[in-house]
Amino acid sequence: MKRIQYSKRVAKQLLFQTTRHSSTTPAPLIRTAAEAASHMMEHFAQKVTKRSQYIDANQLRKLAVTLGRPVLDGHDMRRMSAPAGTPVPPAHHLVYFTPDDVEADLGADGSDRAFNAPAPFTRRMWAGGHIKFDRGNPLRVGDEAEEHTKLISAVAKTSRSAGEMVLVEVEKKLYGTQGLALVDKRSWIFRPVIQRQSDARGGVAPRSVNGSILAPSSMSDVILDNNCETAEGHPGVVVHGPLNVINLLDYWRDIHGQGTSPDEIFYRAVSPVYAGEEYQIRTLSVVSVYTDLVSELVAERDGVVIMKATIIKKA
Repeated sequence: MKRIQYSKRVAKQLLFQTTRHSSTTPAPLIRTAAEAASHMMEHFAQKVTKRSQYIDANQLRKLAVTLGRPVLDGHDMRRMSAPAGTPVPPAHHLVYFTPDDVEADLGADGSDRAFNAPAPFTRRMWAGGHIKFDRGNPLRVGDEAEEHTKLISAVAKTSRSAGEMVLVEVEKKLYGTQGLALVDKRSWIFRPVIQRQSDARGGVAPRSVNGSILAPSSMSDVILDNNCETAEGHPGVVVHGPLNVINLLDYWRDIHGQGTSPDEIFYRAVSPVYAGEEYQIRTLSVVSVYTDLVSELVAERDGVVIMKATIIKKA
């Protein structure tokens, strides 16, 4: 069993999202989840966004130290950076391809909005996902990596407790120097906002001097104090779901993988956990299916399940 606890600072810093959003796109008039799902499929079903990023050692180093796992591939990250060629551990790719947009173009939770449902269905929850790794070709420090993102599906759902929502599935393929390294499928649920966000934005128009456009001397800010409480109905800062996925995979590597990497993980978020709370990770079962090793893991807080995961390692 492993205990996990994060401060509010860490929970706020570890927001791993991707892709871009154009602030010039007109907002559609959406009333129902069915309309929102239809709009997404109409506008994004054939869209593939591509982004490139250098897999730098410093980003990986900071995550290793933040997670309290400073030794990476035999190197102590507190004293040195990982050398070129060091494999990126399973799911640690989530610290790369973070949002490129300015704050005003991000969602209320700090995420990009390229594949988000349209308003009013902007309250997002990371519901689960599936990551398939190429163990023989992981992302490595020094790679010029490329991320391809596309919308797989957008479906309207209704529940008695939560009302209308949009279930969205997005696929991300990450390519390293030697080709496809992993396929990361993510399932998001979008619900209507609880209340309208207030913001304050300043700025002045650019001015011209001798024919040259100078940048404006101004400051802009988006006020999102207590966003998790006022807009999402949570009692505090929510620990990001993919952070729990990283912890589950790190636990599996320590306990069952003997330091190796798995081939796949299927995970499902069951309930939230908040900054300052402690939770435990434990193994429910480990069985052999033909030649595959299948591990069932669970993260739970005081007996309440936070996340379930099935991790597969092929022979």
